[in-house]
Amino acid sequence: MGNSFGCSASGERLVSAARDGDLVEAKMLLDCNPCLAKYSTFGGLNSPLHFAAAKGHNEIVALLLENGADVNSRNYCGQTALMQACRYGHWEVVQTLLLFRCNVTRADYLSGRTALHFSAVNGHVRCITLLVADFVPNPPFEAMNNQIEGEKGDGSTVRNKNDQSALSKFVNKAADGGNTALHMAALNGHFDCVQLLLDLHANVSAVTFHYGTSMDLIGAGSTPLHYAACGGNLKCCQILLARGASRLTLNCNGWLPLDVARMWGRHWLEPLLAPNSDTTIPRFPSSNYLSLPLSSVLNIARECGLQSPTTPLDDADTCAVCLERVCSVAAEGTSSTCCFHKFGCGHELCVRCALYLCSTSHIPSNIVAPPGSIPCPLCRHGILSFVKLPISPVKENRLHVSLGLCTPCMLHPCDVDCPSPASEIRNNRVASVSSDIFCPVTCSPFPSVAIPLCTCNDGPCPSFESGETEMQDGSPRRSQSTSIEQDKIEGPRLERTTCSNMFWGRRSCSREHQCNSEINA
Repeated sequence: MGNSFGCSASGERLVSAARDGDLVEAKMLLDCNPCLAKYSTFGGLNSPLHFAAAKGHNEIVALLLENGADVNSRNYCGQTALMQACRYGHWEVVQTLLLFRCNVTRADYLSGRTALHFSAVNGHVRCITLLVADFVPNPPFEAMNNQIEGEKGDGSTVRNKNDQSALSKFVNKAADGGNTALHMAALNGHFDCVQLLLDLHANVSAVTFHYGTSMDLIGAGSTPLHYAACGGNLKCCQILLARGASRLTLNCNGWLPLDVARMWGRHWLEPLLAPNSDTTIPRFPSSNYLSLPLSSVLNIARECGLQSPTTPLDDADTCAVCLERVCSVAAEGTSSTCCFHKFGCGHELCVRCALYLCSTSHIPSNIVAPPGSIPCPLCRHGILSFVKLPISPVKENRLHVSLGLCTPCMLHPCDVDCPSPASEIRNNRVASVSSDIFCPVTCSPFPSVAIPLCTCNDGPCPSFESGETEMQDGSPRRSQSTSIEQDKIEGPRLERTTCSNMFWGRRSCSREHQCNSEINA
């Protein structure tokens, strides 16, 4: 739905309600005109869904999606609501967006960042767990069975390899300059994220490209160990070395990880990163944030919904966790007598409690179980998956058509739900925007720019496109106010975090500032 004069005022009211978390106002506006859920602002093309996701208003996000908001809509920078939620670590919003089948593999227009990059650079490990849920349909469990019972020669091995291949491609997807999520998590010292990404088959030997925006700070051809040496986190360097990283890898500047550590003043890493080091590297277990049953309970929630009946049926029991809703799923997993087989305690929960348990639990179970199993809240035995009980009702499908089909490109809109007048309005709105802003980052490489050492701690990073910012914003002081407002929201940052933000922000600061200034107003 477009920004016509008839819905502009109401659309701005909905934007304000979504940003401020006013659920009553948002519900009233959507009851009067459900098409307002597809409204977008004139400047940054941010929808109310972008504002609600960035601020963490989960109830408003669900309300907008139920009223037909496009879960994969992009703003001026090509960022989706999922990217905004992952940027600020609102895992509940990420969970809701996944229930409406959002596209987790989409990249923005500025630097090719996916939601996984936004989560890794800010250390939101729960968001990473949710993002990879659909790529981890219990392959570690099947691999464990193959190791114990031997190869059976059926199609499970082939399916397992295909699932792991899709997971590896998603986790190792490179943004501008070849930076993967592992690079950014290692740079910022987020050990939990690094450990989880390595368990998800992240490439420890991935190198950055010879073009991009971060090459002059660390060097092109750098591995995650080079980035961890720059960040200075000891545990990140240790786990990378334990998982196969090499101390002897040279980047395009001829620097070892040891040289990068010395240039950035990380002298405590020299004994560990020395080429002939005999330092003992500790062994690290699998990440506690890996959740095998998350995929199964997500699929059940998509099919049946989260609204289980609160009044117990004749043959249904009340959930022992919340004591409110009817049990709708049963746990499968390990037990003290039958380890590594798909039956275990069998305790029943409601789908909402099961989904919350899989999204938040990072405590290992008490018994020997495959990595990624979560402890049952009733008996502490490992849970590998959930199955739907026969009494679970099937949810009425109120989802928007775009949730089940691929969302078309903004340059070629095709909204099957809207009548022809609405389609004309949307076409007019999109046509009024210059098509050059929709050019993806892969169309042409961006030349490397010489960037001095980061001085972010003394003030906001300067913009290399101040002239363009003034023309777009209409005031040369808007970019400064945007940086100040963003600092107030994100709070104080460490030096390495601001350096990585400088890596990302050099391509086109003015575009992202224009989008973020609306959300953070």
